[in-house]
Amino acid sequence: MSTATAAAPDSTSAAPRALGSGDPQRREELTATGLRSAPRPSRLEAPISSLRGAGPKLAAAAAEIGLETVGDVVWHVPHGYRDRERVRPAGELRIGEQATVLVEVRSARVRPTRRRNLRILEASVVDASGALKAVWFNQAWLAERLRPGTHVLLSGKLERSGFRVEAHEIVRAPGAGPPDRSQGVGIHTTGLVPVHPATERLRPNRIREWAWQGVRLACDAIEPLPAGLRARRRLPGVADALRAAHFPLSRAAAARARERLAFEELFVHQTALALRRRGRREARRGIGIGKPGELVGRWLESLPFEPTADQRRAFAAIDADLATGRPMQRLLMGEVGSGKTVCALYAMLRALEAGHQAALMAPTETLAEQHAATLDRLLAGEPIPFALLTGATPAARRRDALARLASGELGLVVGTHALLEPDVELGSLVVAVVDEQHRFGVRQRAALDAKGPGGAAPHALHMTATPIPRTLSLTAYGDLDATTIRELPAGRKPVRTWAVGEEKRAGAYEFIRERLREGHQAYVVCPLVSDSEKLQAKAAAEEAERLAAGELAEFEVVLLHGQMPSRQKAEAMERFASGEAQVLVATTVIEVGIDVPNATVMLIEGAERYGLSQLHQLRGRVGRGEHESHCILFADPESELAQRRMKAIASIDDGFELAEVDLTLRGEGEVLGTRQHGLPRFRVAELPDDAELLAAARGELRVLIEDHGGLEAPELGLLVDTARRRFGDERTEGIAA
Repeated sequence: MSTATAAAPDSTSAAPRALGSGDPQRREELTATGLRSAPRPSRLEAPISSLRGAGPKLAAAAAEIGLETVGDVVWHVPHGYRDRERVRPAGELRIGEQATVLVEVRSARVRPTRRRNLRILEASVVDASGALKAVWFNQAWLAERLRPGTHVLLSGKLERSGFRVEAHEIVRAPGAGPPDRSQGVGIHTTGLVPVHPATERLRPNRIREWAWQGVRLACDAIEPLPAGLRARRRLPGVADALRAAHFPLSRAAAARARERLAFEELFVHQTALALRRRGRREARRGIGIGKPGELVGRWLESLPFEPTADQRRAFAAIDADLATGRPMQRLLMGEVGSGKTVCALYAMLRALEAGHQAALMAPTETLAEQHAATLDRLLAGEPIPFALLTGATPAARRRDALARLASGELGLVVGTHALLEPDVELGSLVVAVVDEQHRFGVRQRAALDAKGPGGAAPHALHMTATPIPRTLSLTAYGDLDATTIRELPAGRKPVRTWAVGEEKRAGAYEFIRERLREGHQAYVVCPLVSDSEKLQAKAAAEEAERLAAGELAEFEVVLLHGQMPSRQKAEAMERFASGEAQVLVATTVIEVGIDVPNATVMLIEGAERYGLSQLHQLRGRVGRGEHESHCILFADPESELAQRRMKAIASIDDGFELAEVDLTLRGEGEVLGTRQHGLPRFRVAELPDDAELLAAARGELRVLIEDHGGLEAPELGLLVDTARRRFGDERTEGIAA
């Protein structure tokens, strides 16, 4: 560089200019600004015990709600705020008024009461405007700290008995002016006080103190959102948003900060799903299958019904997936009784006619057995042998099936987790159907994938009988291609549903007896007493015994629950399906897979304990024949929420509409069960409230991928790394909840 070029002219016009405004910047101003160091994310990984006040007991309590590091605390944003405004003069307060006062303690004493578990602390306090009596309940230990001359901030409500304190802070260095929040004074008692999600063992004020310490390290948080995206959507930086979310200056600032953090969370999750889809495509090759052949054509002709338009659309989607060299990853969602199993068998027969094998894996023996019975019925016009493999399969039959599967002689197999055993070898597994796929873990599905031929991954068709709102499908199953079947087969009648109280019990049993005398059959579903299958089995056994000796004594009653040996379950189902038994008393084990057209009545006990989708699944076991069917829900809906759910199930027939209602009423974690379904545990975003943000995040990700030609661009490295760190790595075992 020449000397003339290097020399900087003195004129203002040639001085450096600020980015954006274009204002001239002088050397003195630039050097006085100070330099901000690069983020050091490792500081956020420090254990929570590094925070003041986080001893072993409180650290253990924090770990129970996922707070193990300083970063966890920083991302543990408030779910609300208490507006404690400005500090008020004590002498101006009126009875019933909420306020914060800055006062000096004159005296403090613990007053005994007649109740052994109640101790009252009273303090005489004063400021320039007047005196107050401050009152605390069961905080006698505080008397030691409230010595005369101590200055305290008190937030609470003035009552006739005194100023009832809800929060307090001791001001160690009181001045003439208001509390200085920048020094941590007043975070419990003044301004917008954050209220963080807490527990019995970990109170909000403790989390608030930790958040005040941790938020100083917000500048060390990685910014995953590309600068162009933030500029386009006018989003604040992540550090500013975290600070404003915890300790905002206004409600508008808090709302803006929360929206930014929720958008980031949804955007990063959608990125993780895109990475997972890419990983599945690139990790292993699939085996392409050509157009449908003669076998599938004959089978379709042999069906005693005409496939619905939705089923034919599913056939076409499956055909398109099978034709590619990439493993199919499709989710088949269907309304109760919409014929998902027909679509699954279509995919399996496509593999069979191409000279390969197919497997159907179900989460329980009962469901696997029911699938086997359904396949047997659907294949009646085209007899094709298949094996049923569960933990209860006799040893001799299992050995024979394994040998025929390994040689390729047997093309179809239905089973439970037993299909994943190392000794189950399939010569050429090309299509795998996974029913109620959320009931299987990532490693279990990977074990089934590994049984593909020659290193190729089988095409996977995931089925769920739970109608899933679109908002949830984009988070729970956003890495899968989705096909929805809503159209019911011709002739299916809606099930008439009533939610009733105990006063209708006698009439309900008489109604059931009348249907049974007409030659129909009935289900009685026992209450969801707990998550324990053993307790539910006991409740069902007791109810079956009671009904057989009481209200339904003139009819044959059989029992079915998941704790019964397989042989007994099969016998109970056979007796009910054949009509030998008129009443089946069961747990929720019957909610999927059971098909007895002659069953026209269902009675569900304790209906308020179930979610809407599960109630809809259960009542889907009736209404499968030509006769009008009925579902009677005995419920004791004490809460308004339970009452609204009972009203919804009684008035809405469409499962997808019910799922939307359930989502609105209960939230995503309750509808699907966060842990069981692998839903991401969002720390800020809430569905369905943030459905618009989710749609925006998906749209922005598409734009980003189009602009950069993929997620491999170096400038997207921070985004990709954040997605893998928060939601798992597609290169190992998929997205972790």
